[in-house]
Parts: sequence; C-alpha cells; structure tokens
Amino acid sequence: MSKKIIRFSKGFLACTIISTVLILSGVYALVTRGLNLGIEFKAGLIEDVSIAPAALELTYTGPANVTVKASSIGLTLVVSGVGAENTTHEIPYVKYRTVGEVADVLNRVDGVTAVVRSSPSESAVGIFGDSEASSLLGAAPYRLHYIGENTRNYTVDEVRAALSSMKDVSVKMVGDEKENLFQIRAGDDGSDSEASKKIQASIAAALTDTFGADNFAVIKTDFIGSQFSSSLIVQSVLLVAATLLLIWLYSTIRFRWDFALGAVLAIMHDALIMVAFVAWTGLEMNSTMIAAILTIIGYSINDTVVVLDRVRENIKTVKVAKFTEVLDISQTEILGRTVITTVTTLLAVAALYIFTSGAMKEFALALIVGMVSGVYSTIMIAGAFIALVRRNWKPSDEEKKVQPGVLNA
Repeated sequence: MSKKIIRFSKGFLACTIISTVLILSGVYALVTRGLNLGIEFKAGLIEDVSIAPAALELTYTGPANVTVKASSIGLTLVVSGVGAENTTHEIPYVKYRTVGEVADVLNRVDGVTAVVRSSPSESAVGIFGDSEASSLLGAAPYRLHYIGENTRNYTVDEVRAALSSMKDVSVKMVGDEKENLFQIRAGDDGSDSEASKKIQASIAAALTDTFGADNFAVIKTDFIGSQFSSSLIVQSVLLVAATLLLIWLYSTIRFRWDFALGAVLAIMHDALIMVAFVAWTGLEMNSTMIAAILTIIGYSINDTVVVLDRVRENIKTVKVAKFTEVLDISQTEILGRTVITTVTTLLAVAALYIFTSGAMKEFALALIVGMVSGVYSTIMIAGAFIALVRRNWKPSDEEKKVQPGVLNA
C-alpha cells in the first residue's frame, strides 16, 4: 500500500510570508529596543572572589617596609627600607603545617603581630591573600584567608542574592565547588571615569553585608575596555558568518548549488528567528546565547542535509512531473525521523529549562525555540527556495530511468 503523501509544497508561500514577517519584526525590535547585551560585550570588570574565612590578621609597627606574599607552598615575608636589615623570611607549609605554627614564626619578626582568626590546628596549606588589599603591612590588619575541611561551601545562588541590588552583574562558579571561588562580571557604561572603582566598592560592600568583611577575598580583577568589548561583538558576528560559509561550501560539494543555498537560507532563518526572540523577550545576548545559536545551526543543518539527501535519491527513483512532488515525497518519508529525533532532544532540553536557573535556563529556552524553528525551516524554508529555483524543472534522461518498485506520486 502506497504511503499517503503530505503536500507540504502547498504551504510554501504562506510560510515564507510568515517567516518574513517574524524576521522583520525582529529587525524592528533590534532598531527600537536593541539587544540586552551581556557584560561580555560591554565595558566593565571581572573579579574572581573567594568566599573564605580569615586565617590570620597581620599588623606591623616599625620603621621598615614589610611585605607578605602567599603562594601555594608557603609565605614569604620581606623586610626592607632605610635603616632596616634587609631580610627575607620563608615559611614553607611542609615545615610549618598549621595556622598556629605559621603565626608563631611570624610573631618572631620584629614589629610583626600575627593574630590567629581560625583554629590554630587548621592546615596552613591553601592560605591566600586579598589582591585588593596592600601587601605592605602597617597598623591596619592585613588578612590571610584559607579554605579548610570545615569551611562552609557556598552556592552561586547565594552570591547572586548578595549582589541582587546591583545591575548588569552575573556570577558563575570557577573550579571545584569546595574552592568557593566565584567569577563576578559587572558592566560599566563608561559614563564615569571612576565607574570601575565604584563598581568594585559596591561589590565589596554587598559581599561584606552578606558574608562579613573577614569572610571573602578578591583573588584577581580584570578590566574590559569599551574597544575590547566592541571587538568581541565583531568576532561573534564573524564566527557565525564563517560557520555559515563553511556549511555552504560543504553543502555545495555534497549537493548542487541550489540545495546548498537553500540549506544556508534555512539555518540563517533559524539564527534570525532566535535573535528576534531574544530581542522581543529581553533575554541577555551573551556568550551562552551565541553558543545556543551555533548549536542550532549545527542541529538544523544536520536535519536539512538528511532531507536533501533523500530528495537527491528520489529525483532518480520517483517518476513525477513537478519538482515540488519530489520534495513532498522526500519530506513525507523523512518526517517520522525528524519528529522522533526532535522530540527526544526536546525532552532533554525541556528538563534543563525546568530544573535549572539563570544562564542555563535561558540557554535551554533558546534551544527550544531554535529546534522548533529548525524543523520548520528544513521543511518549509529550504523546500520553498529549492522549489522556486526549480520551478521549471524537467527530469533529465538519467533521472527518467525509474528503478523498479519505487514510490509513484
């Protein structure tokens, strides 16, 4: 019994109009509303912050200059200055294993006072300083922090909640969760030359209010200039364009030029639909969203290539008078595979959307939109373009050789 053919070609014109309207509405949203650019594409700062209690507080009273440096293997105390005996004190953790032992050595240096803020028996391995605090000791306490076995583990959500009063701030965990190390990104509109310092102060104040001044340390701070952030936007656009070009070259080699161009138009359609969705919903356009667009481009071209491969086979095996009939037959034959593949993938993505939060939830939502658009564009957009190009198609002598037992329209 012959299989019932779905006449997708009858909807080509209507779907093309609908897609054009959706894409134009996205262009309108870009012009009037703009994209909610993530801080990767804005000037601002990036801070690596460790939520960790203080292990030691160091002060110094005397005429010399005393600096302290913490590393993974120990502490180094350098005494220098006019009238002082220039000395370097090495305190390796392999020899002085606990915080209490390290404090005892520090207290032997003239003018240096080390106060233990943690348990004296806590392991000294892992002691680190605050990069924002001056390592030149003086009357104000210089804190050394640590991550120990009994240190509480904090979550990204707790740090985000602490910074919730600030705008254009994102937080992610860096490294193992036991390290309590978080990367904080904050945008800067560039309207004030002192804006970055104000943002740093605001972050420090917010973390102090939530965790206490003794319980966090800034490990590293990097600033992103407006020129660098603009270059990231250009690089992202070039990345997507290069991906489309490579896909077009691959499709041209494997199929014919019209098939290749139809495939590229389909994935361009998916990318533009996703951008329109992001523009209208106000989702943040960040590196995660760029990854979602590239993921959908790869997903969509895979689906489109399968359909085009079946079209290429059916041109030689199906006796028809119009090319739209070849498209309808091929798309009907592949429809079951397309639906099953998409639904099973959507189940996993839907689980991500339901059970995650933050950037991952937005990533999953963008994938859902892109997957639905990918199935639609494979059938209706790529098909519509190829049908338009081959509207006057007549089977060649080679294509007229119908193999026995094939499906007839």
